Amino acid sequence: MVNTVFKAALFKDPRYYQLGVLSVLLAFGVTTRAFEISPLQIASIFAAALAVQFLGSFMTAVRFDPRSALITSLSLSLLLRADSVPPLMIAAAIAVGSKFMFRLYGKHVFNPANAGIVALLLMSQTVISGAAWTTPGQWGTALWLAAALAGAGMFVTYRSARFDVPLIFLSAFATLIVARALWLGDPLAIPFLRLQNGALVLFAFFMISDPKTTPDGALARAVFAVGAALIAYVLSYHFFISDGIFYALAAMCLMRPTIEAFDPAPHYRWGDPVSAPHFMPRFWRRRPDPLPAE
Repeated sequence: MVNTVFKAALFKDPRYYQLGVLSVLLAFGVTTRAFEISPLQIASIFAAALAVQFLGSFMTAVRFDPRSALITSLSLSLLLRADSVPPLMIAAAIAVGSKFMFRLYGKHVFNPANAGIVALLLMSQTVISGAAWTTPGQWGTALWLAAALAGAGMFVTYRSARFDVPLIFLSAFATLIVARALWLGDPLAIPFLRLQNGALVLFAFFMISDPKTTPDGALARAVFAVGAALIAYVLSYHFFISDGIFYALAAMCLMRPTIEAFDPAPHYRWGDPVSAPHFMPRFWRRRPDPLPAE
């Protein structure tokens, strides 16, 4: 009986698929692509994230669930680098802590891994120079790797009912950079090569598509994804900020409560079937049901 229940939960909850895919990616990167991150740094990220998840669960009187913290830890291990352990632990603590500290309409405002990355990038520019950095170059531009990442990401986002978000984001971002290439007279091989970057694909399918930090309604999600693509394009190609995609997602997460205030769709719950829609805008509901910090 217990085994049957476990199998049902495993197939129902898309977080298990995401954990599996991200774990394989990290193992692949560490063993074959020489990621510049040590086992001690990876272990420190996981320890800090799980510790803050446990502390936050205890302080808010909710059941401790490590799955979200594990996904955040894997994302940070894949995308963030530092010369020492403390910056990575700070990033993990900020990432998981943001779920408990910043909440509205029963959801956390920021994407956890994105919050940790952006906080450390800003810290590196204002407090401790070079404390941490992202690693888009480590993924290269191999077409087969981008295709493999996209294939795995499509499966995960389909299971979490967010298949549209990465496709809309990548389509909008691709349209903008191809239009720029045509305007400047650059060969189309340049934007196509940039679209093959593994970090961009990883971001699209495993970060911006997080069902807990994207709007619940389809139209609101489209606005969210197009807005992120536009901001990422402007930051990357007009202000030449290499980490533009991360800042773009943080900006859209700040705007998401406003977008979602007029979104009548019900909250997404991990593994739950689609429920009957609400037709009353969220800001008119007197007491939205709070959800655990998942």
